[in-house]
Amino acid sequence: MLKNLIGKLRKAPVKEFPTPMLMNTFARLPISFTRGKGTTLWDNDGNEYLDALGGIAVTVLGHCHPKVSETITEQANKLVHISNLFQVQEQTDLSDKFCQIAQMDRVFFGNSGAEANEVAIKLARKYGNDKGIETPTIITAHNSFHGRTMATLSATGSEGLQKGFHPMLADFIHVPYNDLAAIEEHIDNSNVVAVMMEPILGEAGIILPDEGFLKSLREMCDANNWLLILDEIQTGMGRTGKWFAYQHENILPDVMTSAKALANGLPIGACAAQGLAAEVLTPGTHGSTFGGNPLACSAAKTTIDVIESDNLLDNATNIGDFLKTQLTQKIATDGKVTSIRGKGMMLAVELNKAYSDLAIKFLQKGLVVNVTGGGKVIRLLPALIMTESEARSIADTIQAVIAKL
Repeated sequence: MLKNLIGKLRKAPVKEFPTPMLMNTFARLPISFTRGKGTTLWDNDGNEYLDALGGIAVTVLGHCHPKVSETITEQANKLVHISNLFQVQEQTDLSDKFCQIAQMDRVFFGNSGAEANEVAIKLARKYGNDKGIETPTIITAHNSFHGRTMATLSATGSEGLQKGFHPMLADFIHVPYNDLAAIEEHIDNSNVVAVMMEPILGEAGIILPDEGFLKSLREMCDANNWLLILDEIQTGMGRTGKWFAYQHENILPDVMTSAKALANGLPIGACAAQGLAAEVLTPGTHGSTFGGNPLACSAAKTTIDVIESDNLLDNATNIGDFLKTQLTQKIATDGKVTSIRGKGMMLAVELNKAYSDLAIKFLQKGLVVNVTGGGKVIRLLPALIMTESEARSIADTIQAVIAKL
């Protein structure tokens, strides 16, 4: 049962916290959570919140899932790290399971989504170099987000995020998202080796492409001997009702990346490939000290097992559709709402303009959401264990907040 937010945060929109000795890289909200269970969070004043953000699409099984926590405890008491100089049984077990659900041939494990995309970019460049292409070029999309390392930032289609970090790495071409004709214009560019796309633009505000876009993109890449790289960092691990979003169109990318929800909160990233792309990287061409360690791999394997055993792909579809319907019924006619969109447990409510302190307004009502898309989009990325009752509470709270804007 969702409680009304009480305490200091309810009385004042801004709460003072001691200034930490941290680099000022995050505009943090004035709240600190100390405990979580399932879809519920508690702050350090004991106030209760319904979490509709899931650590930005990470806690796919909710907070502190008992089976994942048990796995982490057991593995931490057995072996945490050994290095990739040796065989790592937990990594082998996870690789078999991950490649099965992703329909891939091989996988490399790192520590984050950015690292996974770095592997994909390196793989594409080596693929081009191996064919004698001196300046292998990758096509990506405007408004995309692939990470904050220099290579992934260069691939990202956002001038705002790139500002202050120039020069970017060369040999990326940015085109409008969901625009096959714009990609087709580069068919005669002999340097192009790959197309790198998010199946759904996440950070940009849950932007869905036309139905059939990925399938047509697959056909275009096949016709031009380009690699198709799909960034499933946010869309993967059941978020859209399938293990990975490309499975909605019954295609396979050459390379795909995953992270966020893979281990329900432990740092891990994966870059998987199939066909010829799976053989591009060889010993010495890439590596990671911490990547694929026993602790993270054990947690990831258990996360996959729970999603399977509890039929959470179906729940993501059913409850996601239910939440979308609830939102449509309650707020679609409000003049401040311009769009309600998404797939599965990846939903967005777009407003007619940016409203100040919007995320704080939701916190004051006991709901954790994210505001993106230039401050106009309410992004919802709840756990796949979400119930109808909780989905209804989310819709009711969003309706209440929007009504008072």
